[in-house]
Amino acid sequence: MKNIEFTLRDGEEYIQLIQLLKVANCVSTGGEAQEVVVEGLVKHNGEVDFRKRAKCLPGDVIEYEQYRITVTQ
Repeated sequence: MKNIEFTLRDGEEYIQLIQLLKVANCVSTGGEAQEVVVEGLVKHNGEVDFRKRAKCLPGDVIEYEQYRITVTQ
């Protein structure tokens, strides 16, 4: 498992799930990010999440394939 820590920018309260997958380099395009979410391949805090624009907040953990992303403030 590759652990990634993603820190929100100052003033940001959250990042959308598909944006997070892209900026963390888990996928190569936004379209690919949308596909893997819709196909149910992404877990948000341990639960499969089909919402492309789900809000990822500080403390949330996103898992996709060999990646585990922890969102921090």
